[in-house]
Amino acid sequence: MSARETSPSVVPNGSGAAAILAAGIGSFVLAVFAIAGDKIPAFGKSMIFYKPTGPLSGVTTLAIIIWLAAWVIFDRSWSKRTVPLTRISTVALVLLALSLLLMFPPVGDLF
Repeated sequence: MSARETSPSVVPNGSGAAAILAAGIGSFVLAVFAIAGDKIPAFGKSMIFYKPTGPLSGVTTLAIIIWLAAWVIFDRSWSKRTVPLTRISTVALVLLALSLLLMFPPVGDLF
């Protein structure tokens, strides 16, 4: 048996990496839009898609659209590739950590 026959075939991880990175991007966009909706009156007013919830309806809707768009774009680009998952996961975790910090009132209120 040759080494080629005994080694497992490499499965592309691009689709999984796309989902991980898109989640980080989506959470960060949600945090930024939430702060902008609170701090910039014109932006907040433009985000009112459903009056009873106020700007939150537009903020979450746009964040979901951006999350889905990022997922589709990265998935189409990476679906058949093996990408550096450690680096992509690190970027996604940094974006998630930043979004959590921004949503924490003392930090979010600094802006």
